[in-house]
Amino acid sequence: MFDIVISGGSVLTRTGIEQIDVGIADGFIAALGSGLEGSEMIDASGAWVGPGLVDLHTHLREPGEEWKEDIATGTAAAAAGGYTAVVAMPNTVPAIDNAQIAFYVSERARRIGYADVFPAGAITMGRLGEHMAHIDELWDAGVRIFTDDGTSLDNAAVLRLAMDYIANLGGVVAQHAVDSTLSAHGCMHEGTVSSRLGMYGIPSEAEEIVIARDLALVRLTGVRYHVQHVSTARGVELVAAAKADGLPVTCEVTPHHLTFDHNDVETTDPDFKMMPPLRSETDREALREGVRDGVIDIVATDHAPHAAREKEVPFEHAPNGVTGLEWAASVAVETIGDDMARFFEALSMTPASIGQIPAHGLALAADQPAHLVVFDPVAEWTPETTRSRSRNAPYLGTQRTGSVRATLLSGKITYEAGS
Repeated sequence: MFDIVISGGSVLTRTGIEQIDVGIADGFIAALGSGLEGSEMIDASGAWVGPGLVDLHTHLREPGEEWKEDIATGTAAAAAGGYTAVVAMPNTVPAIDNAQIAFYVSERARRIGYADVFPAGAITMGRLGEHMAHIDELWDAGVRIFTDDGTSLDNAAVLRLAMDYIANLGGVVAQHAVDSTLSAHGCMHEGTVSSRLGMYGIPSEAEEIVIARDLALVRLTGVRYHVQHVSTARGVELVAAAKADGLPVTCEVTPHHLTFDHNDVETTDPDFKMMPPLRSETDREALREGVRDGVIDIVATDHAPHAAREKEVPFEHAPNGVTGLEWAASVAVETIGDDMARFFEALSMTPASIGQIPAHGLALAADQPAHLVVFDPVAEWTPETTRSRSRNAPYLGTQRTGSVRATLLSGKITYEAGS
């Protein structure tokens, strides 16, 4: 008798997709087989069973901005979205630029127990773009991804130095690829809609210039480089060309850039304000195709909560960002379709590999930690509530396809639909 048995689902194992049961005991996968019995049974009929989802781009806001989100509410939302591990961005107050803050974030998440949290480290002190952060110290604290996310690191000399340093350690440099001068006054994509609305626009070149410069530095330093929230068709082309040249480059796309485009901004609803901005219909289709063909490696949420009072202002004055952890999987399956292997590759296995996250993103096998998700790819639902502290999400009230039935972290059920 196992503690928990997940029965009747399509299970992603090391040998392929199989119709078998998953037996869990003492926090580990104890058996894969048929007719297993457990003290607690989870019905996975018609669902996919695989490694828990892994997000490389989550803003948990703690320390410093807990009125937007904190580690407890953010990881609760992660569990509801099928995630068992997230990488917390360092644009907190203070920034995660030293080991003490990194340890605080990961240890607090461990005590709460909804999801494992792996902090990203700032590349520069205070994310000010001037002097390198305590890279060695952060590395010893377990940090493997370094980014000044929230702003682009514009200083090429500092970036080159950091790339050299992080390359020697074996870490990843992740870039918020939005040129700060071209985007300084903009609040949406520069195009026909911004012209109609009379709003300052941000040209696609703001992204493409940063990616092109950084790829030259990658060629120089050999560092593993990750493009955050790619948003333009040309950005995807630059990544594809770099991969073809053998450079160690990966990239991500967000659920909102797969779902919406700049036409949605005509409502001037501040929930559609984000950075990079929603681009054209052509860009959106290129992003969707990039996910399907694998040029875009992963879907990452860029979960960016804001308090209602911050978003309930005119569009131009609202902060950038939307929440994403609870609906990212549904957006991904709507984009990818019924390719179960690609779904788990884009949302679990490849993110864990890029982020060097241990024990997560593994095809199921006996004797490994039971970090699992049960996901129904055809269930229709309309999100009305959220476990996040904030509600800045254009998905609320819209019909979605694909929902999480259950999430397990180390064999503990952290989310179960309907409970």
